[in-house]
Amino acid sequence: MHIEELIRIMAALRSAEGCPWDREQTRESLKPFIIEEAYEVLEAIDERNPTAIREELGDLLFQVIFQCQLASELGEFTLADVIEKIAEKMISRHPHVFGDADVRTAAEVLIKWDEHKKLEGKQRDSLLEGVPKTLPALQQAHKLQSRASKVGFDWTHQDAIFDKLDEEIDEFRTAINGKNIKEIEDELGDVLFTLVNIARHIGLNPEEALRKTIGKFISRFHYMEMTAKKQDRSLKDMTLDEMDVLWDEAKRLKE
Repeated sequence: MHIEELIRIMAALRSAEGCPWDREQTRESLKPFIIEEAYEVLEAIDERNPTAIREELGDLLFQVIFQCQLASELGEFTLADVIEKIAEKMISRHPHVFGDADVRTAAEVLIKWDEHKKLEGKQRDSLLEGVPKTLPALQQAHKLQSRASKVGFDWTHQDAIFDKLDEEIDEFRTAINGKNIKEIEDELGDVLFTLVNIARHIGLNPEEALRKTIGKFISRFHYMEMTAKKQDRSLKDMTLDEMDVLWDEAKRLKE
């Protein structure tokens, strides 16, 4: 089956004889589904499950087809227009592949990428513009810090960032003792922002790191629940010490 068949299916769903739910959808109503499908792709990748990755990529692709169908109905553009535009962009921004530019490292590729964006008129008034505000906060912080680092506004040594983290944690503790919720929130934000800086400096994505930790927490907690159930007990009836024993068992099983 080719993509043209998927386009025909989408058109049929939106037709007068099609699906009532699909006919009611708008660009705005579909926004949550785009986000959801993208995160399901990430989850499948984390699970290293090729079958799930294939399925979730299909669901995400269908959201692209859906948006293009809506645009086509409005006379704005089609999927073919979207494909043509991105193909032109990729060729233009990779002159070292499709032209005669000499680029040897990934860092040089990024420099050339930015240069081509400027030539395309994509240069913004501020270096920080263009980072989507709808990104998860850790990811947004990571991107903003990376942008600022391009002009040298960055830590030069990791030790200095850890010193800053210690300072922010002390200020966080002071705010908690002061019981001012606004100050507590501000200082917690500063702690998290500094942790993102540390992650960036050691080449890690804080969003990915936290998602993996969340996955471990879910897996270990499920083990606790199942083990308690086998003992005809509930976690809420256990002491914290008893739950800690199950938690340590779950950790050992996954190591």
